Amino acid sequence: MKMNQTERRFDFHGLGLALKRAGEEKGWTQAYVAELVDRDSRTIMNIENKGQYPSFDLFVKLITMFDVSVDQFIHTDGGVRSSSCRKHIDVLLNSMNEKELFIFRFYE
Repeated sequence: MKMNQTERRFDFHGLGLALKRAGEEKGWTQAYVAELVDRDSRTIMNIENKGQYPSFDLFVKLITMFDVSVDQFIHTDGGVRSSSCRKHIDVLLNSMNEKELFIFRFYE
């Protein structure tokens, strides 16, 4: 089955980074997260680092476990297509914590 040309593919890279950051903030390793969700640690690594799509069940487990909102990743451009460079910058900025944003702002 071919995807309709008007459909947007969900870019999972930003959410993968958010899940990675949330795990690091809790002090959890990929192996520990994998154990909690009954998956292989390579699966968690691929989701966090490569933007691999998880199954819906795993997706729900991860965002619930880390209390990560998906709205900012699904509705990133308000319906307007933006450049891939802009999307990458938005993902990086969204993954920064308050301290990192303050340091970034200091050097502007």
